[in-house]
Amino acid sequence: MEIEVEKSCGIFGGKKVGDRQVVWMSHGDEAATLPNGFEVVARSQQGAVAAVEDKDRRFYGLQYHPEVTHSPEGMETLRSFLFEVCGVNAGWKMEDVMDEEIKVINNMVGSDDHVICALSGGVDSTVAATLVHRAIGDRLHCIFVDNGLLRYKERERVMETFERDLHLPVTCVDATEQFLSKLKGVVDPELKRKIIGKEFICVFDAFAKELENNLGKKPAFLVQGTLYPDVIESCPPPGTGRTHSHTIKSHHNVGGLPKDMKLKLIEPLKLLFKDEVRQLGRILTVPYSFLKRHPFPGPGLAVRVLGDVTEDNALDTLRQVDEIFIQSIKDAGIYDSIWQAFAVFLPVKSVGVQGDQRTHSHVIALRAVTSQDGMTADWYVFIALHCFALRDWCNVYVPHLSQLYTFKLEILGRRLLVFYSIDSNMYHFEREFLDDVVQKICNNVRGVNRVALDITSKPPSTIEWE
Repeated sequence: MEIEVEKSCGIFGGKKVGDRQVVWMSHGDEAATLPNGFEVVARSQQGAVAAVEDKDRRFYGLQYHPEVTHSPEGMETLRSFLFEVCGVNAGWKMEDVMDEEIKVINNMVGSDDHVICALSGGVDSTVAATLVHRAIGDRLHCIFVDNGLLRYKERERVMETFERDLHLPVTCVDATEQFLSKLKGVVDPELKRKIIGKEFICVFDAFAKELENNLGKKPAFLVQGTLYPDVIESCPPPGTGRTHSHTIKSHHNVGGLPKDMKLKLIEPLKLLFKDEVRQLGRILTVPYSFLKRHPFPGPGLAVRVLGDVTEDNALDTLRQVDEIFIQSIKDAGIYDSIWQAFAVFLPVKSVGVQGDQRTHSHVIALRAVTSQDGMTADWYVFIALHCFALRDWCNVYVPHLSQLYTFKLEILGRRLLVFYSIDSNMYHFEREFLDDVVQKICNNVRGVNRVALDITSKPPSTIEWE
């Protein structure tokens, strides 16, 4: 959406009255009246208040998201506020974050206490473990939990890589039965996350007791790779006053933790976004293969199986489909260009024809998105509308975009979809790639006869389905 500057002010830098800029204005509410001392400095094309200013007190308000990539000039607005209006010193470096967090960890843990860290093989837990290990050395004890919700051969791959590349002593605990028995019959995604968070803590408590027997001292701390988006989506950020904000979803390492947990938390990444975590990982010399891995949710495949994870052989089916999808992406040489790609097991069955026989089998959704920090995401395919039949596609490809474009698709006078793209060299799935992936899935995974493509951006959806 475009907004127009009505009055020059500090946050818009050199913008003049009448200048316009594209912003991501996704809120459903708008300002009806302004507090005393405030005046409007920018409006949307529809007349909604987009920005306000109290010049005397130097207070500013924005009714759009300047921080996301869908607002191309948003970062410049934030820079103007910080450096021109507030006079902030721009001397911040990621090395400073590392040094400060090491000090904080040392102060928290002291010289005697031991720490447990759960490793998943993903970017967040790997960087968090490496940072804590640099701070306290061998008093860090890592654990990898196989909760039965991992991807295809994830356990073997992760353990091999930790031992070969990171040289961290890791204990592997098989808790498959413990987790799946508690998840049996559970379909509510919030309850899934809370159960998984609670069971993780039970495993960690048991591991801590074993360490206590071996060390003569029970570990007092648990390291988690909580990121700032996890905190934002689970609860309002501290100090924002946003008591009315809704929980988007509870993250297993935020909203899912029991209040009586006996281990104190160390969350060295909780004020960082994913791209900043990767930057920190490079400074800590974490292997490239770890830093470029796609994000994988802490609750694992439980939030990619919509419904009961213990029914219909859902987990094994999803593992096979996901492996085909991800391996195809890697073989095509586009893995590093995608923020996150995965498959979702849907709780519905579809009629199909396979081998001249009628089938009533499962439906799988594929999702691949691009993003900078995980707070917003564009679907990876540039434009592809799946029209109910497996091979009925409507494709539009515009190469080498240099600015944001909006496409409005109307059928029978009804506006159906609006697509955005701001990436200047955006990759796209070729038709042949999608056809090949669908054919491999339907031919090689028993019980699947239909594949759908999720093309929704964030917002309005979240990246994960649950």
